[in-house]
Amino acid sequence: MNLTHSVKSFQDLNVDELYELLKLRSEVFVVEQNCVFLDQDDKDQKSFHLMLFSDKQLLGYSRLVPPGLSYPEMAIGRVVSAPSVRGKGIGRIVMELSIQNCEKLFGAGNIRIGAQTYALGFYSSLGFVADGETYDEDGIEHIEMVRKSVSD
Repeated sequence: MNLTHSVKSFQDLNVDELYELLKLRSEVFVVEQNCVFLDQDDKDQKSFHLMLFSDKQLLGYSRLVPPGLSYPEMAIGRVVSAPSVRGKGIGRIVMELSIQNCEKLFGAGNIRIGAQTYALGFYSSLGFVADGETYDEDGIEHIEMVRKSVSD
């Protein structure tokens, strides 16, 4: 599998990329997880979009959110991998690239996520630590996690 990735601002996405990332987010977060929610939350326009491809097929995605938009810290959200490649390490690659690109775009600092609790072990293996109590978001249990900056 020949993987490539790109990180683009909302304004730099072409219509095909925008369609594909919204389609993947909807396929997983709305249909697969049976979660009725408004995915378009007006944060996409101010965020960066990391897309992981094999050839021209979108296999993974995350949204890189600048500090102050969702949390005081920079954030990674809407992390998703295509159902067809689950268990093949795509999620880990997306997260590693997301962490690197957050630091490149926003500078050194803590990174916050709102993690589905079933994935606590996965995010912990990437250096994230639970921060706070669990909460229900659209019928799915979540917990905020923080990855401390290496400069702290």
